[in-house]
Amino acid sequence: MLILKINKRNFKKIIETAVKLIKQEKVIICPTDTVYGLVADAGNKRSVEKVFLIKKRAINNPAPIFIKDIKMAKKFAHINKRQQEFLKSVWPGKVTAILKRKKTKIKIYGINKDSIALRIPNFKPINFLLEKLHKPLIGTSANVSGKPASGNFKKVMSQFKDKKFQPDLIIDAGNLKPGKPSTILDLTILLPKILRQ
Repeated sequence: MLILKINKRNFKKIIETAVKLIKQEKVIICPTDTVYGLVADAGNKRSVEKVFLIKKRAINNPAPIFIKDIKMAKKFAHINKRQQEFLKSVWPGKVTAILKRKKTKIKIYGINKDSIALRIPNFKPINFLLEKLHKPLIGTSANVSGKPASGNFKKVMSQFKDKKFQPDLIIDAGNLKPGKPSTILDLTILLPKILRQ
């Protein structure tokens, strides 16, 4: 488990290291605009399976997907004009939108058969990572299932210490601003419903 402390001077170098590792089917812990997140290539089955093992998450419990822009979101989800206007008003930001999934030849794992939970975060390291990779990333909070998600670096680290399955890289940005996981909004129904606030 490699730990790299990120700062303004080494920012690009660390993100380039993260890009290289993600391309090698590795899983990283990365700071986001909410809490620390477990991140991997959503199009790589082995990477996604590893995220679920590290998190001890049931494989039938779908995970959210980080995308870099609405154009990418439209590759994977049906988004009408009204939904697009709404998403433009909340993205980038702390809202995960559940949308009806499109049939596409692009493989994506860890999600539902008929729907997909998407989010464009608003935090420079993860946005830069998405920009460099040009692919969707599985993006779930960096905690063992049943334990609290956190922006406190030591609390996050303590959850994975001495565990059988561990992330390959942890990007240490210190303690994040106090926050909680994103709001989840179901847009697959006529009257959108908040599933988590």
